[in-house]
Amino acid sequence: MSVRVLIVDDQQLVRAGLRMLCHTDPALEVVGEAATGREAIRLAEQLAPEVVLMDLRMPGMDGIRATAAILAARPATRVLVLTTFDDDDHLYPALAAGAAGFLVKDASPAELLAGIHRAAAGEQAFTPEILQRVVDAAVRARTAPESLVSPANGPNPLSGLTPRETEVLALLADGLGNAEIAVRLHVGVTTVKTHITNLLSKTGTANRLQLALLGARLS
Repeated sequence: MSVRVLIVDDQQLVRAGLRMLCHTDPALEVVGEAATGREAIRLAEQLAPEVVLMDLRMPGMDGIRATAAILAARPATRVLVLTTFDDDDHLYPALAAGAAGFLVKDASPAELLAGIHRAAAGEQAFTPEILQRVVDAAVRARTAPESLVSPANGPNPLSGLTPRETEVLALLADGLGNAEIAVRLHVGVTTVKTHITNLLSKTGTANRLQLALLGARLS
């Protein structure tokens, strides 16, 4: 089955390029395009995409607010942010809104396509440079904005974790995917997914990247 993709960007040329790229992959189906945040919300509800490629900087309603609204209505949707290297101020708010990953707009076609598939599969989807910058900032500050991580277990979100869950959290902070964590810990991928589900519940985080940042700032 193909992955249903909605493209959101206020620049027609960017949308056309992303559409053409997706068309090179028979496993992807572009179901719609939006030029504004409000249009993205409407089309996400109407077309039920599995992955939304979301620009952050748009006139009127920006991509952060559109992401939050889309996920409030359709929590299973994966929103993949397309960003530029001067968008650092938008990364934490986009995470807080529930973005599933970040890709730079000048990433290679192969990186963009792989990111879409990883997002659709529930994996982390980000350009390594983006993750490193965000994690480095979290480590330096030793605390993230309150809107980014809202621990469910009081002041210490790690107090209720098992030793294995703590190991998985540390590996997430290093940027490893499910398969890589499974190899490192000598367990199955399904087991890793179960640990990640438990970590999300116990820490009150919304997605894998928030977990990675939590692990980095508390290490």
